[in-house]
Amino acid sequence: MEAFPIAPASSRSLWFFIPIAIVLLAAAGMLVMSALGPTRARVELSPAGLSFRGDIYGRRLIPASELRGGLARIVDLGREPDLAPSWRTFGTGLPGYRSGWFRLKNGEKALVSLTDTHRVVYVPTGLGYALLVSPAQPDSFLAAIRRVAPAT
Repeated sequence: MEAFPIAPASSRSLWFFIPIAIVLLAAAGMLVMSALGPTRARVELSPAGLSFRGDIYGRRLIPASELRGGLARIVDLGREPDLAPSWRTFGTGLPGYRSGWFRLKNGEKALVSLTDTHRVVYVPTGLGYALLVSPAQPDSFLAAIRRVAPAT
C-alpha cells in the first residue's frame, strides 16, 4: 500500500474562517454578558436622569425631563397583563431575567430590566417608550423617580 498526502491548501482558504470565528466569538461574548446581566444590572437615578447599567442593553441617560414620574407606578404584571412584555424585539429573555427592548401586550414599546414580575415599576417617558424595572426596593425607587421627575 502507498499513501499520498493531499497537497496543502493555499492560505487564502483560511481567510474564510476568520469572519466565522469573529461572529462566533461575538455571539459567545453576548451569551456571557446576558448570563451575567442579572447579577450586574442596576438603575442609576440622578437629577440629570436615569441610566441602565451592567448589561448590554443599558442606556447611558434618559433625561429627567423625559421621565413621566407623576404617571409612574408599581404594578404586578400578573394582575395587569397589558403591561407584560410579550414580544422581544432586541433583548435577553432568560428564565427569571428579561432585559432589553420589548413590545408590551398593549402594543407599547418598553425598555425592560425585570427579575421579579410582581413588584415592577412602570415609568412612561416622553420618548415613545416606557420603562419596566424590578428594583430591589420598588417603593424607594418610585419615590426617587417622583422626586427627580415629578411632572406627568
